[in-house]
Amino acid sequence: MDDKRKRLLELVKESALSIGEITLSSGKKSSYYIDCRRITLDPEGAYLVAKILLDMFHGKGIDAVGGLTLGADPILGALAAVSFLEGNPIPTFIVRKTSKKHGTRNAIEGRLKEGSRVAVVDDVATTGNSLMQVIDTVEKMDCEVRKVVVIVDREEGAKKTMARRGYRMESVFSRRELGV
Repeated sequence: MDDKRKRLLELVKESALSIGEITLSSGKKSSYYIDCRRITLDPEGAYLVAKILLDMFHGKGIDAVGGLTLGADPILGALAAVSFLEGNPIPTFIVRKTSKKHGTRNAIEGRLKEGSRVAVVDDVATTGNSLMQVIDTVEKMDCEVRKVVVIVDREEGAKKTMARRGYRMESVFSRRELGV
């Protein structure tokens, strides 16, 4: 494990991991919770996440990176900024949970072009339903999903959900690496 991943793992364990009964967005009950926003909204954490993900995207021909609001929002902001600072700017986009009911009625915010080669990101994956919502939305724009990456895989079915649709989900960390 390289230094960036080691430090990010420390931050996740120290700041994002909570032990105790909680109901997840999927409706499932869990004995632990991972709030990656505590990491992705932190300057050091945001930078580390962006650097690690950019390394994972390197050489994959990615035109844009996106995810579902709200978990992906800070990840995407960090990716856009760090990729620009490194001289290889990658546009980002956010998929709304429901289309706006006013104005342009967009389901996607950002400049995603039809036919783009994209990576889909999220902070934590449980069932994979949030990732599938993004994939379904970008596929309607004839985009090619080249990468699906999350910070933490809870190992509760998301990989299988992705595989059934022909996608390979990768994670920076698994539940086991967090020790839960």
